[in-house]
Amino acid sequence: MEQNTYTRESLPALLREHGISPTHQRIEIAHAILSRCEHVSADRILALANDRATETSKATVYNTLKLFVEHKLIREVIAAPGKVFYDPNTAPHHHFYDVDTGELTDIDARAIAVTGLPPLPHGAVAEGVDVIVRIRSRTN
Repeated sequence: MEQNTYTRESLPALLREHGISPTHQRIEIAHAILSRCEHVSADRILALANDRATETSKATVYNTLKLFVEHKLIREVIAAPGKVFYDPNTAPHHHFYDVDTGELTDIDARAIAVTGLPPLPHGAVAEGVDVIVRIRSRTN
């Protein structure tokens, strides 16, 4: 992932662009995700948001993450049962998930071709296809 240049000062405008009212806690949570180019868990986001002596609750983090995902500011990636990451990269791409280390890394969308999707249910449209390739060391 390439480095983003979001600052706490620039985030209120970005949140408004996505239809999100910028509160202090939402700005801190957005900064925790968008100022670094990595996939982060909700617990890590909570810790990062509270680094500046703010008192953001776990419920606020989860509710805000849900809001950010709904407004397409970030992506939610469920890599494995109980392993949920939040991704600041909303461009089409896929992921490697290392089951040994818990690391999630990007795969360029052009590196994977998905063919042969089944017919969609009546009235449904495809919103996207996410591929997660689970990997582990050969020595384990």
